[in-house]
Amino acid sequence: MRLSAMGDVAMTVPVLRAFVRQYPTVKLTVISRPFFKPFFEGIPNLEFFAFDEKERHKGFPGLLRLFKDIKKLKIDAFADLHNVLRSKVVSLLFALSGKKRATVDKGRDGKKELTRAENKIFKQLPTMFERHVKVFEEIGFPVNLSHPEFPKKAVLSAEITNLVGENYQKLIGIAPFAQYDSKVYPLDLMQEVISKLAETKEQTVLLFGGGKKEIEILDSLSEPFKNVINVAGKIKFQQELKLISNLDVMLSMDSGNAHIAAMLGVKVITLWGATHPYAGFLPFNQSPENALVSDRSSYPKLPTSVYGNKIVEGYEEAMRTISPKKIVKKIQSQLAEIN
Repeated sequence: MRLSAMGDVAMTVPVLRAFVRQYPTVKLTVISRPFFKPFFEGIPNLEFFAFDEKERHKGFPGLLRLFKDIKKLKIDAFADLHNVLRSKVVSLLFALSGKKRATVDKGRDGKKELTRAENKIFKQLPTMFERHVKVFEEIGFPVNLSHPEFPKKAVLSAEITNLVGENYQKLIGIAPFAQYDSKVYPLDLMQEVISKLAETKEQTVLLFGGGKKEIEILDSLSEPFKNVINVAGKIKFQQELKLISNLDVMLSMDSGNAHIAAMLGVKVITLWGATHPYAGFLPFNQSPENALVSDRSSYPKLPTSVYGNKIVEGYEEAMRTISPKKIVKKIQSQLAEIN
């Protein structure tokens, strides 16, 4: 399988966990960038193959080498869960060598109908998890996702516990950023959310992000409060995954962090601006009620984009229709269910 972006990769994990549980004698090999290897640790009968896009597997000659490298592993079938040019080339090579192959249908036509301004067809499209299941079904392995299992909460190292402390009853994660601005909740409103959550001293709020600019913003958001901690840039990615697995709830944009938390079995509350869960990207095993969307009565063209990369004039403030009070209430209701 060929995988790329963080959210795309994280969304495959629950499906693969279900697969190995239902087919314990079948070996899986996941092909992706080395960075994503920690996502798959602990999954039985799964081997990770690191895709070297900068050297060995670069360009078309590199894809030929990739095919030869994978072929040595005695692959019987190829499941393309990414559907981009690179994965299509490798998939075709396996087909020409007589192997079963199937490629995910991203449903581009349905997504265009959902996001277009005129004659919009506003309906729920198949989720990415359903689309991944379809791929495995096509190569002869139906997968049932109705009874998901998740890994146990990771044991936190002394380095992590020293960072986040131990004097809390509830651990709340907040990932306030996304790849595109149209998916980012206004920071002044997010500050209101954080301030309200910080009032409950038994709760610790952890802020997640990356990059120098984001870290600076997170520092400013956390600075006024003892029980709000910016963990960005302070621990390695693998440690961050372990920390996320210990959260009681994660508040995230429509972004990779939402899918990472969901693949670890954490309750996730998502905020949606230009995008919408109807496109199929609601995090795994999460209630649609935990997806707080911008007001379509005020902004009827929503969703305007599948990924948030399309700018529509006049829609810059759409996420302000999601009130901080509503977000805090939703978080507290999810925490109350844990008791």
